[in-house]
This record gives sequence, structure tokens and C-alpha cells, in this order.
Amino acid sequence: MAVGRRRSLFSFSYVFASFFGAAMIAAAFAYFNYKYSQYKFINFKEMILYTKSQLFVPDEDSYIVVVYSSHMGDITPSIRKLKRKNSVLAIDLYQKRKKSEPGVVYATAGTNTLLKIIHRFHIREVPSYFMIKKQNDEGLYKQDSRIYLLDTALKEL
Repeated sequence: MAVGRRRSLFSFSYVFASFFGAAMIAAAFAYFNYKYSQYKFINFKEMILYTKSQLFVPDEDSYIVVVYSSHMGDITPSIRKLKRKNSVLAIDLYQKRKKSEPGVVYATAGTNTLLKIIHRFHIREVPSYFMIKKQNDEGLYKQDSRIYLLDTALKEL
């Protein structure tokens, strides 16, 4: 009977395999944690937006959120090109209340709420837009796309 070579518990291949397995688990955890935190949430029960004559209450499953300033000029033609399948929620940083139209809800908010939106979604330039999708019936929506500049996107359309 042949005598086989006995492997030690701390052999190089055993330690390397254990380390590699632990590293793969840590990498998967970090990746999914990063992907989950990459997109932000907005709760319309906490962040109150105003339309021309009332509070904004979301009734669609998804919106294209456009953050703009009416002080910079009229954005209506750009928004008309943008809306195709989803309703548009246009948030005015200049806080000018405009009458909504079919498929487009013009909204604004108080300064503190606008600053929270800018900070939470990391808005760096206006006009910009991104998608949000409904998560539950409590008014919670999740960001569903990265943030695009509206001018750049319209050139591609």
C-alpha cells in the first residue's frame, strides 16, 4: 500500500483558498452595498412639493424628475421633447409656481426642501433630470437612473 503525502492544516493552498473565498464574499458584499447606496430615495410624505394651487401628491408609478431654474429661461420645449412614456415632475429652484399640463407637473418647494433634494441627489448643474420609480404606497420613490444634463440629452434625442 502506498503511503500518501499528508497535508497540513496550514498548507499554502488551504490558506490561499480560504483567503480567496473570504475576499470574494467581501467583494460581493461591498459591490451590492455600493450599488444599493448609489441611487437615492425620496419620500414625498417628508419632502413637501407645491404645484400651482395645491400640494403635490404622486399618482404615477414612475416620473422623470427635472430640476431646473425658471430664472434661466423657458424650459417647456425641452420638457415636451423629454416626455414620451413617463410623466415629468419639473422642480423649479427659482420657486416660481407654474400651472401643470397633461404629463407634466410643475412643482416647487421651500428653500430647505430644495436644498435637501439638491444634496441628496448630488445635483451639480441645472437643468438636469433623472428617473424615479415607486417603491411602496407610502410615497417612497427610488432613483432609477443616473443624473443627466437636460441640454446634453436633448442633443442625443
